[in-house]
Amino acid sequence: MARIEPFRLDGRVAIVTGSGRGIGRAIAQVFAAAGATVIVATRTAAAGEETVASIRQAGGTATLHVCDLARRAAAEDLVAASAQSHGRLDIMLHNAGVFPLVMIDEISEEALDETLNVNLKAAFWLSSAALPYLREAPSPRLLFTSSVTGPRVALPGLVHYAASKSGLNGFIRGAAMEFARHRITVNGVEPGLIHTEAMDLLADVANIADMASAIPLKRLGTPEEIAYAMLYLASDQAAFVTGQTIVVDGGALIPENAAALE
Repeated sequence: MARIEPFRLDGRVAIVTGSGRGIGRAIAQVFAAAGATVIVATRTAAAGEETVASIRQAGGTATLHVCDLARRAAAEDLVAASAQSHGRLDIMLHNAGVFPLVMIDEISEEALDETLNVNLKAAFWLSSAALPYLREAPSPRLLFTSSVTGPRVALPGLVHYAASKSGLNGFIRGAAMEFARHRITVNGVEPGLIHTEAMDLLADVANIADMASAIPLKRLGTPEEIAYAMLYLASDQAAFVTGQTIVVDGGALIPENAAALE
């Protein structure tokens, strides 16, 4: 039997939403390093241009598509334009997400709509738009960045976000059943506490250290560690995996109580 180099995406075209920074940028960079042509989809042009430049400087291939996934038309245009420009679509990865910190009794209709539109409803819009192209792909993948917040844990001020991610996990399982007849696998990753630029804006060094102390591995995760979990799910080596989410949280969900970490 010929040896197959694992976790390669050579010749494949992948859309990665929310890839202007943080986890999305790391996914785009890792996919490009594995041989994929990546469409960097983000609503902030400057951030997207930085991601594309970093990929090209490393010898990879990437293009930029600026869009706001709070609108269905934008999601559909992203898929159609990307597939037509590159002649195919193999991987549709929805990573974009919003998480305004606001309590239930204070949330505006606009903030709730945006959270549900971007985090959850866009999964429907992108998957539906991508289906005709993915059906023609040799190894089609639908992938999603979920979260431990919602499916497994809860935080005050993020109930709307938690609801969207819990719904996304339900979408992953249901879509896996619907799309199995097309050979399309549907999976996701549930990140725990990941050290991104956004976290640096929300927390100081002491707060980050406190968060790390509650994790068995005593540190926050990196965006690249989420990206490599996604790379596995995108690869041929995960061809028999569908309807699943991988938790990447440094063991944070394991302890029964805080004393177990001492």
